[in-house]
Amino acid sequence: MRSETLHAAADSIQLQCVGCAATLGHLSLCKSANPTDVHCSNCEFVMRNEKDIGQAIPSARLAHFSRFIEDYQTIRAAEGRGSLQEDFYLNLPYQDVTGKNAWQWKIRARTFDCLIKKVLPQIIHDRKQSPIVLDLGAGNGWMSYRLALAGYKPIAVDILTNDQDGLGAAVHFEKHLDHLFPRFRAEMSRLPFADDQFDAVIFNASFHYAEDDQAAIREALRCTKKHGAVIIADSPWYSAAKSGEQMVAERQAAFTKQYGTASDSIASVEYLTDKRLAHLEQAFNVRWERDTPFYGLQWTVRPLLAKLRGRREPSRFRIYSARKTA
Repeated sequence: MRSETLHAAADSIQLQCVGCAATLGHLSLCKSANPTDVHCSNCEFVMRNEKDIGQAIPSARLAHFSRFIEDYQTIRAAEGRGSLQEDFYLNLPYQDVTGKNAWQWKIRARTFDCLIKKVLPQIIHDRKQSPIVLDLGAGNGWMSYRLALAGYKPIAVDILTNDQDGLGAAVHFEKHLDHLFPRFRAEMSRLPFADDQFDAVIFNASFHYAEDDQAAIREALRCTKKHGAVIIADSPWYSAAKSGEQMVAERQAAFTKQYGTASDSIASVEYLTDKRLAHLEQAFNVRWERDTPFYGLQWTVRPLLAKLRGRREPSRFRIYSARKTA
């Protein structure tokens, strides 16, 4: 194998080819070290560096997601996601200085507080070394930034790399950290990391975008260290699948009317149910622990009010974590 600027270190991760799973070398987490072009001599895949983001997705898979990416970015831009101002990113998730999506960021802030104050400390007891955390669906990198400030070593993964709402926006954090966390463009079911690398893998409001729930969990567990955990945060949960299907239909109809696209080019998981989570437990011999952040009284009574008014069950958010025991 041949790689440039990849060095073995105590605080490092081992990279893996997404084409053939061959080892590509180590990436230091002790300094700013996004990989330069990394060549796999086994299958000839090249993980290129573009604006300090490792492009760890084969061209055929990127083409598969191209319509989804186009629709997603169009809708997110119309919703007012992102900003040209640095303070927008630095204040996330606790304040949306644009005011355009404040209620959603309030939810994200409560979830993150629960993660950082309760869930992660329960999973990671030894803080002699900075825990390595994979932020899956990192978006603009706000969670990786907050994790870095808290003493973790995050790695950010997303399929979006634009400068407003994708990994490119993480440059706003660089001067506020000793070094910017590594960023990779990759899909959840094919990650560019060797086995047993991370203390925690967090699906950051992203699990519902997975095309195959078992493939996503299998890959996350593969990359997780023994006794580490896979965490699902901020994916909508419903008590009945029919409620989730109704939500999807309503959203697609609204998107079609407002944006001219249903944003349905890929078939994704969309939502969680207890049945789906139970199937994952059985498939991987894990057990989900559930934490429910308090999102406020108004949010808490939503299911009751919907029932009294004869409306569809609203989504709820929980944090699910499963330890890797073998």
